[in-house]
Amino acid sequence: MNTHDRFKIRGCISLILLCLAVSGCADSREAPHPPQATVRFETLRGEAATLTRELPGRVSAFTVSEVRPQVTGIVRERLFEEGTDVTEGQVLYHIDPKTYQAAYNSARANLVRVKASEEAARLLMTRFQKLAKTGAVSMQECDDARAAHNQIRAEIDACQEALEIARINLAYTRVTAPVSGRIGRSFVTPGALVTENQPSPLATVQQISPVYVDVTQSTTELIQLRRDLALGRIAAGGPGAAKVRLYLEDGSPYTRMTRTEEAPIYGTLLFSDITVDPGTGTVCIRASFDNPDGVLLPGMYVRAVLEEGVLENALLVPQRSVMQGNRNQPFVYVLTQSTGSEAAAGTEAVSGSGGFTVEARAVTLARRHGNRWRVSSGLSAGERIMVEGLQHARPGQVVAGVEVKSADKVPGDANRADKTFTAQQGR
Repeated sequence: MNTHDRFKIRGCISLILLCLAVSGCADSREAPHPPQATVRFETLRGEAATLTRELPGRVSAFTVSEVRPQVTGIVRERLFEEGTDVTEGQVLYHIDPKTYQAAYNSARANLVRVKASEEAARLLMTRFQKLAKTGAVSMQECDDARAAHNQIRAEIDACQEALEIARINLAYTRVTAPVSGRIGRSFVTPGALVTENQPSPLATVQQISPVYVDVTQSTTELIQLRRDLALGRIAAGGPGAAKVRLYLEDGSPYTRMTRTEEAPIYGTLLFSDITVDPGTGTVCIRASFDNPDGVLLPGMYVRAVLEEGVLENALLVPQRSVMQGNRNQPFVYVLTQSTGSEAAAGTEAVSGSGGFTVEARAVTLARRHGNRWRVSSGLSAGERIMVEGLQHARPGQVVAGVEVKSADKVPGDANRADKTFTAQQGR
């Protein structure tokens, strides 16, 4: 190989090494990082939360009275319209009074007859008393006359009682409403034979304004509530704690129906039963509600919301921020301030935001308050909870966060509680 060829080979090798050096320098440059995801978060703050309990219940009439006949006879006419309101003493049925009218007339005639006999016996007794003083009649005859007079007076009393019974039976032929209220359907028609004190009623009158609402609560919840009150975990709600709200079968709140607005109607808690149902382990709680529009009917299924107390410094998180992990364990994404190197790795953050590291935090949920969950463990006040952009974040990722202002929070619906997130519950 001559000298010229050697120079050509050396030149090619040098060119190749130079290209490799340039390529190595280019590869050593750091690849650009993808832009940070922007999420929205909310800072937890302790706030007072009213503890409520939603329980199933049934409506029952304030007063229930079954209309039954007190005498036997044929129903001549019905004097009311089914499903209307009746007043106490209003005549509902008219039973044929002929036999009872005749009995009354007979008892009255007997009383008149006995009273006439009493006058003659009294005069005879007076005359014998005068004659006995002169010896014209014996003392025995005087005593017999006095005894006859007393006997007739006793007969007068008996006749008066018989007349009163006949009058009462005659009055019973007009069957009246025992109480004021709304009467249901009639179980007899004109021409039907009814008997005295028969087991089946003629109709039923129910007073439905106000009405009772009977709900059941488990003894476990009742014991826990009393323990929390005793230990000071929750504060009694005062006069407001006695208020009860209702939700009807269709889920709508129970309100006063007016042309302008639907004003809510609150009930009053009356008492809690002292006997536990051994089959269900529950106690009965009774509340009273006004029923001006007749919306609540006996036997209707409702859900009552009872205010139990107030929990101070409760931590509430939006429902949309809670997710389910393995084994149905609820968790939330918590944002922690990232280090300077981690923040510098990304692009410039959005104005008003900062670099945060995403952390998945398991939590224990207690109750639902509107559209928010109350957290009993796993979080503390001052921590940042991710509420938007959950689909763009992963644990350990650095994101840009923007705090949600109080005006941006979605307002909760009616404070219907006692809904738990799967099996995780607690206070």
